[in-house]
Amino acid sequence: MTLLLLFILYAIGLNAGLARSGLRSVAKISAMSPGRPLTRVLIVGATGGTGRQLLAQALKRGYVVTALVRTPGKLSIEDPHLTVVQGDVLDRSTVEKAVRGQDAVISALGHKRFFVPARILSEGTRNILSAMETHGVRRFVCETSLGIGDIVGRMGLYYTLFVTPVILPLYFWDKIRQERLIAASNLEWVIVRPAVLTNAKMRGTHRCGRRIGSYLWTARIARGDVADFMLKQLTDNSHLGTAVGVCW
Repeated sequence: MTLLLLFILYAIGLNAGLARSGLRSVAKISAMSPGRPLTRVLIVGATGGTGRQLLAQALKRGYVVTALVRTPGKLSIEDPHLTVVQGDVLDRSTVEKAVRGQDAVISALGHKRFFVPARILSEGTRNILSAMETHGVRRFVCETSLGIGDIVGRMGLYYTLFVTPVILPLYFWDKIRQERLIAASNLEWVIVRPAVLTNAKMRGTHRCGRRIGSYLWTARIARGDVADFMLKQLTDNSHLGTAVGVCW
């Protein structure tokens, strides 16, 4: 019983820390001068679950897409409007090469090193932001997660009291660093915080905002619907400068 109580206190303390240290994005930013339409898009993390959906949907919508991936063999899509750049997001020169000439960058960057300290998300994002500012690429849409900042606890009790404190604490702390770097940039940015991701069929509907999800039940959304929402942020200015939660 004592161990259980200590664990519950740890879980509550961790989530309080994720809320206190995380980004609280309430002030929107204005779009820069329109310039030319956003037609050339770099997708980072294109071999992941959301990344694959982003890639397929972006090509279907007519975007000219570049995918920055470590292992090109994991991509099964071939398209005349797709360019694949092999490399690591932690390699500045590779990121510079991929970002140059783009109109926007969409990141679904992730990894599975949950149980060791890692700064892949934050350092990789730092390289992306630096390259974008160097080459005048103005719009950045980045996937993070519910469960941090001002949406702590809204993935449901199972995630709040077990998954986050046991599996994801180090991962989420790096997401907090990642979000803070984005918010400190001079770009047009949107942070998309999805609920628990599934491979279910797209519904074509979602709820978004700072008060979505549930404190009790596990909040979910299909990766396809997240990709759809992220791509819409290339032309929709209503969420610029905010970290917006999205779920069914």
